[in-house]
Amino acid sequence: MLTYQTEILHTAILLVIMFAIIFLTKRAIRRFGFIRSIEVNRRKIILNLSYLVIYIFVISILAIIWGVDLKQFTVFISSVLAVLGVGFFAQWSILSNLTASVILFFSHPVRIGHRIRILEKDFNLTGRVKDITGFYFFMITDNGQDITLPNSYVLQKGIQILKEDEAPGDLGFINPDTNNKEISA
Repeated sequence: MLTYQTEILHTAILLVIMFAIIFLTKRAIRRFGFIRSIEVNRRKIILNLSYLVIYIFVISILAIIWGVDLKQFTVFISSVLAVLGVGFFAQWSILSNLTASVILFFSHPVRIGHRIRILEKDFNLTGRVKDITGFYFFMITDNGQDITLPNSYVLQKGIQILKEDEAPGDLGFINPDTNNKEISA
């Protein structure tokens, strides 16, 4: 029993640190979401992604604490990352959509309920934002069509946030901080 005493102590300390990090992360994301008026479902997606990163990190440290050989552990982790890399390269859009979802959450002014126009020369995509998930951006166009776009596509295109009474052809942009129309050059 005494031989595992230090490992149990280190594990207990690591678990306390993990729960503290999870608590602080949850609190920070809730506060950020409240300040920026971000919907609860979008906050849950970001929370789940942060939990995944925290758990993977903690499991790696636990493996080292409990005596897994560091060389064998690095070979195992590099093999897993190589397989994941090949898998994500085959399905690159999955990884890019998850990344775009995080970027849309933290730094994009578009929110659920906004009336927007996606600046695409071939299509007139004007309507209201219905939902933003981990992979897709849902909107209802002015003519009643449900449109589903990948998050990476939305991030690549320019978005014009329209006022409620503004015509889709108007070239004025709304500053999301002041809600004032700015004339585009």
